[in-house]
Amino acid sequence: MSRCAAYTVFCFVLIYISASSWIYTFCSTVSASASSVDRMGARKRNFFYYNYNGLALTPPMGWNSWNFFKCNINETVIKETADALISTGLANLGYQYVNIDDCWADWDRDSQGYLVANKSTFPSGIKALADYVHSKGLKLGIYADSGFRTCSGRMPGSLGLEEQDAVTFASWGIDYLKYDNCYNNETRPADRYLKMSRALRKTGRPIHFSMCEWGDMNPASWGADISNSWRTTDDIFDTWESMLHIADLNEVYADYAKPGGWNDPLGVQAKKVRREGRREIWAGPLSKGRMVVLFVNRRSRRLTLAAHWNDVGFKSNNQEAEARDVWESLPLMED
Repeated sequence: MSRCAAYTVFCFVLIYISASSWIYTFCSTVSASASSVDRMGARKRNFFYYNYNGLALTPPMGWNSWNFFKCNINETVIKETADALISTGLANLGYQYVNIDDCWADWDRDSQGYLVANKSTFPSGIKALADYVHSKGLKLGIYADSGFRTCSGRMPGSLGLEEQDAVTFASWGIDYLKYDNCYNNETRPADRYLKMSRALRKTGRPIHFSMCEWGDMNPASWGADISNSWRTTDDIFDTWESMLHIADLNEVYADYAKPGGWNDPLGVQAKKVRREGRREIWAGPLSKGRMVVLFVNRRSRRLTLAAHWNDVGFKSNNQEAEARDVWESLPLMED
């Protein structure tokens, strides 16, 4: 049982001590990247899955420039971000991607039709930047679009030049491609994304392929065959309301997430296992048999929420478990 302030989520870890000796993590806080799964007992993951390029066996974690910087990016920002992932310890926790979003290239291609970095903001070029990021033990991501122009309108798109651009990205040492959906001439997204998917594989370089299709044609239902992650919604913003809205929209796609293919940006997801008005309990699987549980209070006053064992995956009330408060990193004690 947990007492939650308004608009909060509470997080704790539960360790089940029995024949299988599982460790479960109960979490509770609305910001959660936790996202989806069926009722814990009902859902069993099938690890004999199809993975189109062998990457993303766990959800990708890292940083992307768009949400904060928009088009105000340069190579100094990217280098300082890579340095910060190391100095803050985030890299040791698995945050490995440093992803450049829109506006990194010149307005036009060069005389031979190749994409080139903006000479004023990325004077050293993308290859040198990739070398710097790799020297930190991190990976560099880049942005392109499946239409004639990127969404900012400031860069050429890759439509019709998928193989040429894929070869360019591979030659620079790119590890991740976010592929957007603007100025697409109303052609089918599945066709456009398939072309870039094949082009990336043809290069022979392992490049995480992230489809930014916005969820228009339910990419969760077909994305795993050609990509490593797919956007299922519009942009997220730096507010609780936006994060909750994205989590709510993604819940229906929870079962599509698996090693090799993930709902972006949530990865392995939790689902609502109990809802009473504006009080919710979410639960989802973690590694090593652990489970994350979120208590979500959407009201404007404090409430008491209770998680029932059978809601979060225990088959019997007679099982023993140990819970940990994830935020405080302490065992959760009974009142």
